[in-house]
Amino acid sequence: MNWIKETVLPRFKAFVKRDEPEEILWVKCKSCLQMIFHKEFHESNNVCKACGYHDHLSAKERIEFIFDKDSIENISIPKLNTDPLKFKDKKKYSDRLQEAQNKTKLDDALLVCFGSINNIPLVIACFDFSFMAGSMGRQVGNGLILAAEEAIKRKCSLMVVPSSGGARMQEGIFSLMQMPRTTIAINRLKKAKLPYIVLLANPTTGGVTASFAMLGDIHIAEPGAIIGFAGRRVIEETVKEKLPEDFQTAEYLKSHGMVDLVIPRSEQKQTISNLLKTLTFYKK
Repeated sequence: MNWIKETVLPRFKAFVKRDEPEEILWVKCKSCLQMIFHKEFHESNNVCKACGYHDHLSAKERIEFIFDKDSIENISIPKLNTDPLKFKDKKKYSDRLQEAQNKTKLDDALLVCFGSINNIPLVIACFDFSFMAGSMGRQVGNGLILAAEEAIKRKCSLMVVPSSGGARMQEGIFSLMQMPRTTIAINRLKKAKLPYIVLLANPTTGGVTASFAMLGDIHIAEPGAIIGFAGRRVIEETVKEKLPEDFQTAEYLKSHGMVDLVIPRSEQKQTISNLLKTLTFYKK
């Protein structure tokens, strides 16, 4: 009986045992390394109360935080052939997409929704950095075009929240085509005389910055957000100079006229609401 108790039974229990997910109680701030109680961190919308560092929000979390409760209407983006180039590096692109979809429960890096912010109608196109670093491929480009079309159809403002590493290299030239496509979509929105607000989250870089992300009527940025086209190291090697420590931060861009406002998350909903009232002469 000993071999059954000592060998067979433990293996059988290990086989049928369900792994219970461990409850996360504490989060370490990525900036000051302060340990924060997870519930408090979530309630402050992933902002460290010790140093003010703004950590990533998922697209779903951000939309729920900005919009009024029970006002959110999801706008689905039509699905495409996922891998037009049959691209493969260390993994197949189709496998990377599947992994990202399983991880985030999203179809791609962009979530488009209609809702209200303090009772003012608004369409939001929000990036999720957790989905392949928020990279922009055809599906994201289609989503941004759809968001602009929905805003025009509903005669309301559009706000885009980019958080992206830029164009998605696995889609090659198709990803670069999204830069002019999204620019044209924003120009159509402006011809309809509808406000376009951009809320720049950390990071906003590459082809995203070089297209729709810097075409807003008003540019808001989160504190400490990195915003730029090429990376710091690439620029330093090109110009052969040492750049300032705060180069490409939201605060640096505001001081140089590239960003209008740097607003912490706790003030964003009210600030955006006030801007929309001013831009649309909205009355209850």
